[in-house]
Amino acid sequence: MKLKTMTVTALFAALCAVGGFIKIPSGVGSLALDTVPALLAASFLPPFFVGFASMAGHLASAMYAGFPLGPFHLLIAIEMLIILYVFARLHKAGRHSWKWIFFVVANGLLAPLPFYFLVSPAFFVGAVPAILLATVLNAIVAAVVMPVLSKAASGRFGLVR
Repeated sequence: MKLKTMTVTALFAALCAVGGFIKIPSGVGSLALDTVPALLAASFLPPFFVGFASMAGHLASAMYAGFPLGPFHLLIAIEMLIILYVFARLHKAGRHSWKWIFFVVANGLLAPLPFYFLVSPAFFVGAVPAILLATVLNAIVAAVVMPVLSKAASGRFGLVR
């Protein structure tokens, strides 16, 4: 593993943690824009490292929110690792429409599904609208920024050669 890859991963994990400060009001805890940097990391990092940055960012965001869902945040972090790993694989494969569809469905609808059984059906029904909204907002912000960031990274704006 190269030092540059580890450094960029740490940078995006830190940006995810900072994005966690931008909270989205909900009744279910720590919904935030902590996923935007991980989505953007798909342009720079191998898929596993994108997932790892997202996992670390979620745990940091949940930590300074006081872990409102307790140990369930570990489950959420693992889900984030998997979802962002697949997102990055789709990005690298050029499946640009599918990566956004996958992200919104997986993060906004499938990721909360275990809580139907672990907490209660009522919690699931109450949580899904807020989680889906947060997912869509994260996706929109990242979708707007990603093309510009990709051009900058490719050297079109003279930032990286």
